Amino acid sequence: MKNLITCIAVLGCFAFAKAQTQRVWTLQECIQYAIENNISIKQADLNIETVKIDKRGAIGNFLPTLNGSVNNSWNTGLTQNITTGVLQTQVTRNSSYNVTAGVTLFDGLANLYRLQRAKMNILASQYDAEQLEDNILLNVSNSYLNVLFNKENLKQLEIQHQISTEQIERTEQLVEAGSLPRGDLLEIQATFADEEQRIIAAKNSILISRITLAQILNLKEYENFDVVDPDLTDPNGFIIDEGVNAIYQAAQEERYEVKIAEQNTAIAEKDLKIARAAILPTLDAFLNYNTRESDQGRTSSFLDPDQPTRQIGVVEGSGESVVAPNFTGSIGSPRPFFEQLYRNDGISYGLQLRVPIFNGFNVSNNIAKSKINVENSRLLESQAKLDLERNIYQAYNDAVGAKATFESSSKALEARQQAFEYAQARYDVGLLNAFDFNQAQAQLTNAQSTMLRNKYDYIFKIKVLELFKGAQPNELKL
Repeated sequence: MKNLITCIAVLGCFAFAKAQTQRVWTLQECIQYAIENNISIKQADLNIETVKIDKRGAIGNFLPTLNGSVNNSWNTGLTQNITTGVLQTQVTRNSSYNVTAGVTLFDGLANLYRLQRAKMNILASQYDAEQLEDNILLNVSNSYLNVLFNKENLKQLEIQHQISTEQIERTEQLVEAGSLPRGDLLEIQATFADEEQRIIAAKNSILISRITLAQILNLKEYENFDVVDPDLTDPNGFIIDEGVNAIYQAAQEERYEVKIAEQNTAIAEKDLKIARAAILPTLDAFLNYNTRESDQGRTSSFLDPDQPTRQIGVVEGSGESVVAPNFTGSIGSPRPFFEQLYRNDGISYGLQLRVPIFNGFNVSNNIAKSKINVENSRLLESQAKLDLERNIYQAYNDAVGAKATFESSSKALEARQQAFEYAQARYDVGLLNAFDFNQAQAQLTNAQSTMLRNKYDYIFKIKVLELFKGAQPNELKL
């Protein structure tokens, strides 16, 4: 007795630990986790960050540029002595330094258009991300409902399997009593084995559907992942009562397909303005500071102590010599580095006007291509509006049809349930053979499976309509 209590305690602790590690997710939790962790959504967020960088680049086009350069070179052979100006064979080292600032004063408003385009591109990328999010939500909802369908299907199969178990016990008693032939028992046992195979396949379907949902969520813990089983006996299809026109009007304002197309048209029109700006002149202002230094020695002059004067002419008539100071020169060490930079610097500034005259048809070709792109974007925008209208009417009609099919299959299931109960009562008193009883049971199982498929198809189509109407992630619930 003590050992039995110990085993029960151990099994209870194990079950409690397993329950503690397993997390059961609601649809809302799955949606929120997918938004935060789905790889495609993360890529869309990175794309938004990229176009934001493009916007910063467009703002930077308005700011002045500042660039510096340093050059240090050695020359060998016949070169000009920068000190004496004389060509001579020598080895020299020269360096130069300059800093240039520039700013565009006018470029045909191209920079302004580029900034506006960058802002539009950010908005378009955000619309793309929102549309992708809607698609992910739809996939999450579909996968979530698929898990629920498989779990409910397993429950129905297990209920039928339990009925078959009871029928086997009942039939064995009747066979032993001689009331039924052994063939009836074999028939029910064959049905029992077939149900076991279906149950195994149903359990496998649950596992696969859970893995599929976990992969959409980018969740690695498949083993400890499960979903909440909400009460879906009566699916909420009130959105159908609002009518297709109300859903379409809301979709025009909320759906991102049309917004993306409209934004792409605006971007194409802005590209056309940028292309046309290339026709106009460009005016730039610049300011440059430069200086240089060399390792060449500097020249100096002084009176020759041996011959302080030299004759430069003779006075006409008297023959008296005309003399002048006799200076001689020499090359000394170069000036200090920073002194040379100070003495040799210079500043230049001005304006530069560039007028496009002929560039191999590049400008005109870009304008022509931009015009075509604008027209194509407008056509795509019109097509997006038509597609949205068609998709909404199709989704609405699908939901209405799914509702009717679900209601019809529910009535058929109710009738099959009554027929099976009647067949079971007749079989229990020996008025129905095993083959006919199995047929009634199989028809009930098929009716249950059909009703389940129709119910979850109906629920999914309702979720499609809710997304078309603009339901937010926190509003998409079961």
